[in-house]
Amino acid sequence: MKKIVFVIAVLAFGFGYSQVFEGKGDQKFQIGANFQDEATGINVTYDYGIGDNMSVGISSSYALGIDDRLDADFGDRFDLKARFNANLGSVINIDDNLDFYPGLSLSLKNFGGHVGARYFFSDGFGIYTEAAFPLAKYSDDKSDVGYYIYNQFTLNIGASFNL
Repeated sequence: MKKIVFVIAVLAFGFGYSQVFEGKGDQKFQIGANFQDEATGINVTYDYGIGDNMSVGISSSYALGIDDRLDADFGDRFDLKARFNANLGSVINIDDNLDFYPGLSLSLKNFGGHVGARYFFSDGFGIYTEAAFPLAKYSDDKSDVGYYIYNQFTLNIGASFNL
């Protein structure tokens, strides 16, 4: 019984003293899985706080499992994005461990938006999920494999780290 109480106390202490977004100078690194209709892959993100509720960063994804009907080379599988987030966790007064962030991104493949959330279990480790969607496609050329991979709704889920 003492061990159970001790474990609960340690977990409660870890949950109670973590904060997701701390404002200017805050740095987050995320790595996760990317899911979409035509492919699955990996997603890596870095965000840097530039204000109390704003961050900028970069995001990159690489499509690993692509539908057999698509013939994709490295350039078709890789995307790089510049991104802007409005970190609203403290604005809407939700749990200190939870950050909700809508944002915009400008990539090699399209211009889009995203909505995400991260939850931190401790000062250094958490989980995230992010939904991304295109707002403007650079090309409507359906013979281009990139049209099918990066111009659709995507879902990312994975681990988030404070740097």
